[in-house]
Amino acid sequence: MTTDNDLVVRTWRATATSAGAREYQRYFAGTLLAQLRDLPGFAGGYLLSRDMNGTVELTTHTFWESTAAIRAFAGDDITASVVEAEAQAVLLDFDPAATHRSLLVDGRG
Repeated sequence: MTTDNDLVVRTWRATATSAGAREYQRYFAGTLLAQLRDLPGFAGGYLLSRDMNGTVELTTHTFWESTAAIRAFAGDDITASVVEAEAQAVLLDFDPAATHRSLLVDGRG
């Protein structure tokens, strides 16, 4: 386990049909992560899902080295969600805002 107070986790939520969730998963893995990896300060990301009786809740958790790195991605208002048209097309709805938290403990390794 490591302690790392420098990473910021950006979290965002959306809902989709089962088919839409599969499409968003392909988009996240095949398009979005590739684009984010090109940005200075991007440190990785997760896509999580939860079945909700007929729809799927999706949450993204992206890791950033600083709020300045997030600002370079999201713009001056770092709380504004960034959802490309390709992603919007497969989602039922999505949060207009993202939240940010400091990573205190990373228990993956």
